[in-house]
Amino acid sequence: MNVIKKIAAIGVLGLVLLVVAFDLWGFLTLGKLTPEDEPIRDTNANAVVMVFGATGSVGDGLLKAAIADPKVKKVYAIARSASPRMEAGVNSGKVEIRLHQDFTDYSALADILGEVNTVLWGLGTSSLKVDDATYTKIHVDFPVAFITAWLSARKTGPMSFHYVTGMGTDANGDQHWAREKGRAEHELAMLATGSDLRTFSYRSAFVRPTSEQANVLDYIGEMLLRPGKLVITAGELGSAMLEISARTSELANGTLIDNADSIAYAEAYHSDQ
Repeated sequence: MNVIKKIAAIGVLGLVLLVVAFDLWGFLTLGKLTPEDEPIRDTNANAVVMVFGATGSVGDGLLKAAIADPKVKKVYAIARSASPRMEAGVNSGKVEIRLHQDFTDYSALADILGEVNTVLWGLGTSSLKVDDATYTKIHVDFPVAFITAWLSARKTGPMSFHYVTGMGTDANGDQHWAREKGRAEHELAMLATGSDLRTFSYRSAFVRPTSEQANVLDYIGEMLLRPGKLVITAGELGSAMLEISARTSELANGTLIDNADSIAYAEAYHSDQ
């Protein structure tokens, strides 16, 4: 019994040391962007927001942030099915749901694409749930097709596209998901080059779901990773995206935003409310 206790103690100690090391690494290495102290904000930059993947753990928070922002006048929620938050948004008069099935074809949205200023893209899945070809279709083909359709419908800014890629994304990485997310970052930025559109890729670490979707393990993870700035709530991430959109001249098309950067812009967003 004593041996078992010692092994368990070593296991717990090892986990604690791993978390501390991870937090220390995050604290020392993350965060390359500093929000300007006196930014010029375009109050119309987020007038019409479109949210993809709003039924998921990340997208639900992005939608929550867009609904709560008083400068957002209209929200289009694009998904295969509705969620309680989407339906509540419809009842408030701020959200319009568009049920959409084929994310390589956006002709069904042609009547509204020209209105949209800001797109919060939370659509995605784990590489553990699908094969490589399906992963590429979801994370590269879907957003590339959307950007192409959007730029055909709208030519003038303000326009911004916010895509959650994730920590570890690397176009030259060893893992398929990391390479494909990195390829998506590059292709989206290249599509926007020469236009009024700015694309941003969020290399977030752990995105804690909204309180309506989070469980005990999510809160434990948040508690452990918060010191190293390796966690952000889905709502905070949405706030960061809206803040970056409003700062129309601060960050260039193709900017990569890590977790600490997102936290900094979320804090700047709330300081202005």
